[in-house]
Amino acid sequence: MEPNRYFPFLNLGQSNARYADRLKEAAARVIDSGRFLAGPETAALESELAAYVGARHCIAVSNGLDAIRLIFRAYIELGRLHPGDEVLIPDNTFIASVLPVEELGLRPVMMPLSADDMNLDLSRVEEFITPRTRALLLVHLYGTTCWDDAICRSLHERGLLIIEDNAQAVGAMAQCEGFHGSRFAGALGDAAAVSFYPTKNLGALGDGGAVLTSDEELARTVRVLANYGSDRRYHNIMRGYNNRLDEIQAAFLRIKLEDLDEETERRREVAGIYNDTIINPIVCVPKIFPDRRQVWHQYVIRTPHRDRLKDYLESNGIQTDIHYAVPPHMQPCFDGSLDDPRLKEAKELADSILSLPIANLTPADARHIASVINLYQP
Repeated sequence: MEPNRYFPFLNLGQSNARYADRLKEAAARVIDSGRFLAGPETAALESELAAYVGARHCIAVSNGLDAIRLIFRAYIELGRLHPGDEVLIPDNTFIASVLPVEELGLRPVMMPLSADDMNLDLSRVEEFITPRTRALLLVHLYGTTCWDDAICRSLHERGLLIIEDNAQAVGAMAQCEGFHGSRFAGALGDAAAVSFYPTKNLGALGDGGAVLTSDEELARTVRVLANYGSDRRYHNIMRGYNNRLDEIQAAFLRIKLEDLDEETERRREVAGIYNDTIINPIVCVPKIFPDRRQVWHQYVIRTPHRDRLKDYLESNGIQTDIHYAVPPHMQPCFDGSLDDPRLKEAKELADSILSLPIANLTPADARHIASVINLYQP
């Protein structure tokens, strides 16, 4: 082992160093332009991201949480959703997947997880559907798509909206095409929310997000809502929000989008090395799906010795994290309102998951971390 080396879980300075010159040029370009909101950089980002995933429309917004809020609010404005309608959501996700749903008077219904990919278990959807179920929010967690074409099309034909929380999976691909001829996460269902939080594979140097859809009416409604509910200056047709993306962040994101496939392949290589070389029997490595393109926003192992292994790795210079330590249904802000006896898998998962470093690692780094894990004895 190499005791003097330190592997941070994520060093954003290092992540952005490769783009430094281009980022500075982009910042200077925006500053010199005098256009800081709703300018050419934002328009170009929207066009480029929509083309990348295969969606007809992209609306750049302030952050991923607002992207989810805008989608659900737009469907309410369009009469597709109403207060009291139920939305199925996986119980292994960040709270941002849940907050806008409840805030808008809809009812989040938390669902159990698939042991294969730690995403929502689509095979159990029928257990949770009631006469009030109107939408399914699929979270492509950790960078692996959650999609079953037969199930999703069947639900869609029955009138359910299929919405993607694509905060962690820009560039990921499902095993088959979605509703609009694209395999890319973000263009599979009716609409998708994207986060550009700085830690994401496609991350801003601040906050940002986007809504992706091939539904022209939804796109138009989202764009109006995001700009104070205004369809033209001083003409507010809805009670909207201020959810615009800064031009400078759009300029930065355009640079990173150019290199996203390269970043994805780096992460895929590291994940493959981890899977091939972590052989400690107390560790369960995540599944690699040959028919999907996984982008590995997080590389998450499972072990019943999670806390002790975490301390051991830290003592050997390897920083880890937990995504996510508390399931949404157990968060105190919901005061038990989301609890369901069928959700025990989420708690068991939360107690066993551990995220290893994956950004900025070389193949040699990954082999070293795997070797340290293999030497661990509980």
